[in-house]
Amino acid sequence: MEDKIVVLLLGSNMGDSLACLKTAIHHIENRLSPIIMASSLYKTAAWGKVNQADFYNQVVAIKSSLTPEEILTITLDIEMQMGRERIEKWAERVIDIDILFYGNDIIDNPNLKVPHPYLHVRRFTLIPLQEILPQFVHPVFNKTIDTLLDNCSDIGKVEKL
Repeated sequence: MEDKIVVLLLGSNMGDSLACLKTAIHHIENRLSPIIMASSLYKTAAWGKVNQADFYNQVVAIKSSLTPEEILTITLDIEMQMGRERIEKWAERVIDIDILFYGNDIIDNPNLKVPHPYLHVRRFTLIPLQEILPQFVHPVFNKTIDTLLDNCSDIGKVEKL
């Protein structure tokens, strides 16, 4: 299988979140592939379930010949290794690793949806994504990240560190 650019969103709002993001990157580089692009770090308002601590987020990109399902298995394992517990949707978490894009592929199966189904309505995803891939065209909406951000109605705080 040929290498694909895989774009991941990292998030944490429990414990030492900045250290958690660094640890996640270390695991990604050891178990998946070296990071080829990384956004700045951002402090962002919680989304979905808003009555919780702010998150720290970062978007990173890798090149990989692994299938999307293999990448999902590894990222879920990294989350589990780092202490992530899945108790409630959008609850606080030590680490969250979302697959935003897998090249230009569209994946729609029960365990994995790529492009990430909420990325276009979340400033905390679009702003760091715009920093590293402003002209990348979303394969479902056929719009650049710049355009998706311009059209995003989310007003949540996204503060570059």
